Amino acid sequence: MLRPRSRPITSFGTELKTRAPPFARFAVGLCPLLLAPAVAWPDSGMTVPQSCAALSGAHVAAGAIALPTTGAVIESAEFKVHGNYCAVIGTISPISASAPNIEFEVNLPSNWNGKALQMGGAAFDGVLVKATGPAVLEPDGSATPLQRGYATLGSDGGHKGLAPFDGSFGMNDEALLNYGKESVKKTHDVALDLIRKHYGRAPRRFYFVGSSQGGHEALDAAARYPADYDGVISDYPAYNVTLLHLASLNVGKAIYGHDGAGWLSPGKTRLLVDAVYAACDTVALDGVRDGVISNVAGCNKVFNIETVRKTLTCRAGVDDDTCLTAAQIQAVAQITSPYRPGFAIAGMSEFPRWPLLEGAVFRVSTFGSRPMPSNPPTAADALLYNAGAATSRYILARDLAMDPLTFDPNSSDWLRARTQYVGTIMDVSDVDLTSFRKKGGKIILTHGTADDYITPYNTIAYYNQQRALQGSKNLDSFLRFYVIPGFGHGMGPFNARYEGLEALEAWVEKGRPPGDLIAIDVNPDDRGRTRPMCVYPTWPKYLGKGSVDAAQSYRCVER
Repeated sequence: MLRPRSRPITSFGTELKTRAPPFARFAVGLCPLLLAPAVAWPDSGMTVPQSCAALSGAHVAAGAIALPTTGAVIESAEFKVHGNYCAVIGTISPISASAPNIEFEVNLPSNWNGKALQMGGAAFDGVLVKATGPAVLEPDGSATPLQRGYATLGSDGGHKGLAPFDGSFGMNDEALLNYGKESVKKTHDVALDLIRKHYGRAPRRFYFVGSSQGGHEALDAAARYPADYDGVISDYPAYNVTLLHLASLNVGKAIYGHDGAGWLSPGKTRLLVDAVYAACDTVALDGVRDGVISNVAGCNKVFNIETVRKTLTCRAGVDDDTCLTAAQIQAVAQITSPYRPGFAIAGMSEFPRWPLLEGAVFRVSTFGSRPMPSNPPTAADALLYNAGAATSRYILARDLAMDPLTFDPNSSDWLRARTQYVGTIMDVSDVDLTSFRKKGGKIILTHGTADDYITPYNTIAYYNQQRALQGSKNLDSFLRFYVIPGFGHGMGPFNARYEGLEALEAWVEKGRPPGDLIAIDVNPDDRGRTRPMCVYPTWPKYLGKGSVDAAQSYRCVER
């Protein structure tokens, strides 16, 4: 059932601030110059700005970082008057002279709440996460973690990238290790050293939040480094990058194979998506016609690949935006079927289907604007193909001349072994969460039903695997999973935001496990409408009365 709320749904930002500690609330509203303590902690005799400046040029010894590096150096430490915090930027030096540095930022607020929050990256990383903004998927108007007094931190994942899927870093072994799993720990350890130097003590709580690749990094934090973190939020995680990108390449092969005969143009994609919504966004299935397909299981029954064949097949000699050819329907069938590489990668031998026939709209993760890609691909080509092409070229085969459409991980024993080895670096699917559970760590895990970049069934597979390993009682003691209807990869027909950090804090610090939460839609046309975020496997069904834009008009029901 929907958890009762003790406050109006529309006042998330205001209430977040009013629930903050008194000093933190005061800090948000008044001139920061008046708020900075006269003396930094520990009692050094220096003001906070002076203590901040003293960090510039400082070194963090390699011995303070648990994984192999040659230490870190602080490039700049600047007190931000209007934010009332010390922004520390530096680099962690690699072991190999040929490997790039890890760039990091650690932000040390004057109104420190005694806690730290690490923020994850996106895609192939390659851009410094400054960690000064809101936590991922927090509602608009919420105070940022930094404003709330968190020491915040982020990194570039261990390299610089020119585009979301610039995989050139993958030619370097150490850079690949940093991206795949080690930059999370190295950045944590450097930040911990700086926090101790600045405040004189370690944080009492250390959290991690991230989405997509950042969601992967959140699960890395929990699974690989359980002693370091108290709680993580992992939204639509790319937790098995190797397998995900092979399956993404499989989507590219579906639409670009046979000289592009299966390519789904924007018009063809729109035709298919509109047919799905006409069949599945109905009062009969989920209680209301609202632009969101909530009853996905019901949708699967009334609209599937057989429906496509019966209702959308082109007549002989016709190929326009009113129908799909046999080759295009075969591409749809391949995209909406599991991908199997023929061997296990980090414990997984199958990647689930994409939700093309149940609500994903493929407007951002498109199938591209032309029937055949360039080599290397560009933004004109399918986004999923871009991801798969980069991983196969730079990380797996390490062959820049290779045509990704010809890539086959089974083409040699070496390439199969290489792919499985890379899976031990980039995939966290088979790393046990038991240590994190036993130390009291908590996980909030989410995914949207309309995600057209990482299928929600991938996270459902992770959740089911963890349930099988941990048992229902143990899993429920430390992990909550939410599948959000209509939400895509940070956008979608229902562009969800929710108070995740607040829920995680309550669970970790007060022992209050989250139940059904509230999601707010931030799409311009539907801004402010709310829905329950139901604990999996339940979904929100309209009760038949009350505002269709208000969460209290819905009930979480079994599938």
